[in-house]
Amino acid sequence: MRCDFVGCGYSGKIEHMTLSAAEVKKFQRTVYEYYRAHGRILPWRTRPTPYRVLVSEIMLQQTQVDRAIPFFNSFLRIFPTVRALARASRRQVLAAWQGLGYNRRALYLWQCAQIIAKEYGGNVPADPEVLVRLPGIGPATAASIAAFAYNAPTVFIETNIRSVFIHHFFRRARRVSDARILPLVAQTLDRAYPARWYGALMDYGVFLKKNYKNPSRKSAHHVRQKPFAGSRRQLRGIILALVIKRGTVTPAALATGITGWERDRVIATADGLVVEGLLKKRNGCYRA
Repeated sequence: MRCDFVGCGYSGKIEHMTLSAAEVKKFQRTVYEYYRAHGRILPWRTRPTPYRVLVSEIMLQQTQVDRAIPFFNSFLRIFPTVRALARASRRQVLAAWQGLGYNRRALYLWQCAQIIAKEYGGNVPADPEVLVRLPGIGPATAASIAAFAYNAPTVFIETNIRSVFIHHFFRRARRVSDARILPLVAQTLDRAYPARWYGALMDYGVFLKKNYKNPSRKSAHHVRQKPFAGSRRQLRGIILALVIKRGTVTPAALATGITGWERDRVIATADGLVVEGLLKKRNGCYRA
């Protein structure tokens, strides 16, 4: 059948594995027992306002929790509300994001804030079908925001959740698709306390990945991250940092200010940032 799970982000066939009530209860008990003993205290959990959840979810895309925490705290001090972020300049937002990486996320978050401030009175929408129309928010992120911000019983998968289900239900399998995992996520969901349940699942998944050979490697969707050093992603970050610091940079100054990279590659990468909206180019100069 077609995927009818809110926020699952999957549109193919769902392969069913049906669990008994006893199996569900046992699985939930295992996850919650770990969480009660070792659950992480995270800033977006201690005060889970919809805006704080939105910021955390965007930051946690492709970034580990420990690395995101100091950036989250700093970002919230500078932009404590949706409206504060919406009023900020592109340069201010990118400067606050510096060092976290994947800078496009900062642009998306800023654009989200502007739309939310203008169209939703500064209130982060609760409906995943609305959230998914915002910049940089896919189905899984939309479902996660709804679950953590509004305790909505959405169904979704992220890397740590995926690890838990592969470890418990697919130990001998290879290339496990999300289509096989999603029915189990739905069946085992604590619908009374979705936010607490997903937090428990994620923390348990972190534990499993540290103490077992990463279960997510058995996923059909697992992709090894390419080395950062010498990558286009590294160069993009260097260019952004230089332009944000100086405010306005000519192509010549940009090429000479960044050593160890070919001039043509530097300029081409900078122009790509302009196309993406991360930089502006006026009178031949790059601006943040």
